[in-house]
Amino acid sequence: MTQGSGTRSLRVLIAGGGVAGQALAFWLTRGGHRVTVVERFPALRATGAQVDLRGQGIEAVRRMGLLDDVRGKLVDEKGVAFVDAHGKAKATIMANTSGRGRQTLTSEYEIMRGDLVRILNEATRHDTAYVFGRSVDGFEQDEHKVVAHFSDGSSGAFDLLVGADGQGSRIRRAILPEGFDPYWRVGIHMAYWFVPRIVSDSDIRDTYMVPGGRQIMRRSHNPTETQVYFVLREESEEASAIHREPVGRQQEFWASRFRDAGWQTERFIEGMRTSPFFYSQEIAQVRTDTWSKGRVVLAGDAAHCASPYSGMGISGGLVGAYVLADELNRHPDDLPTALANYDTVLRPFVNHIQAEVNPRLLRLGMPMTRRAIDAFQAVTALACFLHIPDLVARWSKEDRGGDWQLPRARHN
Repeated sequence: MTQGSGTRSLRVLIAGGGVAGQALAFWLTRGGHRVTVVERFPALRATGAQVDLRGQGIEAVRRMGLLDDVRGKLVDEKGVAFVDAHGKAKATIMANTSGRGRQTLTSEYEIMRGDLVRILNEATRHDTAYVFGRSVDGFEQDEHKVVAHFSDGSSGAFDLLVGADGQGSRIRRAILPEGFDPYWRVGIHMAYWFVPRIVSDSDIRDTYMVPGGRQIMRRSHNPTETQVYFVLREESEEASAIHREPVGRQQEFWASRFRDAGWQTERFIEGMRTSPFFYSQEIAQVRTDTWSKGRVVLAGDAAHCASPYSGMGISGGLVGAYVLADELNRHPDDLPTALANYDTVLRPFVNHIQAEVNPRLLRLGMPMTRRAIDAFQAVTALACFLHIPDLVARWSKEDRGGDWQLPRARHN
């Protein structure tokens, strides 16, 4: 994906050095553009929990030439087990490693977010200007340029400002109408952190269901660490507000909601205190008809967060970065056309992956009563006994991204 000779080189500022921001920098620098990435954290934010690649996201990484790098960092997660209070598996759905069809609950391309961020950084750091510990606090634009004002008091002029600053994007807030709420909520909340790994932590992800619409997941990504996820089905002001509270208050909230849950809950709550990080969030999608305004455009979760339950959040960011860069490389002298095409080409894909999240199915998987949990596990156990999840995955004609095809780059 390179520019044709004689075309204009754009000065592009990307706010956010995560997956989407760095993937966009990768393609834009190869298109001959001058790219600066500003990241509000003081260093590369190579942290976070386990993520996966699916469908078109795998193809996007393949076109970057980074699939072997990703394979070298994959987490060995062989499947997902639904366990009882004694840790006994009631049903297990294995990953689809056949090379065809659809990924199951666990993908054959599972990787820690930090490892993916480092892979992208290594692929871009020689051609991209990275500035850490700085954020875009505001901007103004006219028909010729956009001037960004940074948190350290400095300013800079660019041809394009890209908001790749995540689900809570400040850039998005600045270009949308005042008071517009871009979030589509499903009434589910999640927190995750790391605890020391113990002998019984296997390479199968454990899912434990608790009455009251609660769920605990355990998955281990290396010989010494295990990831813990608490998931809560609750529609209350307190649950929605807790994610903006100090971490200590967040941990108190999650401990209070799960203290009576049984299984390994006591171990997991104790591990909160010494975890290298703790993250709490409301499960939501970002839905807006506006991805750009003038010389400002949104990318990744800032534009179209699909939520963890889509299974396509990371893949969606990689695909969106590819499409945006492709259109900018095609039309560097005509930003309105490039940004309009970005919307036209990508929107059907985004609509599809967001529609994969069905609140009714999510609630079905987070039962409120013990009887409903027992019924869910019995049906799942029967389906696994009959190999139904495996057969469905292998014979599906498409993955979660549907039949939408990643466009071929028009500049080569």
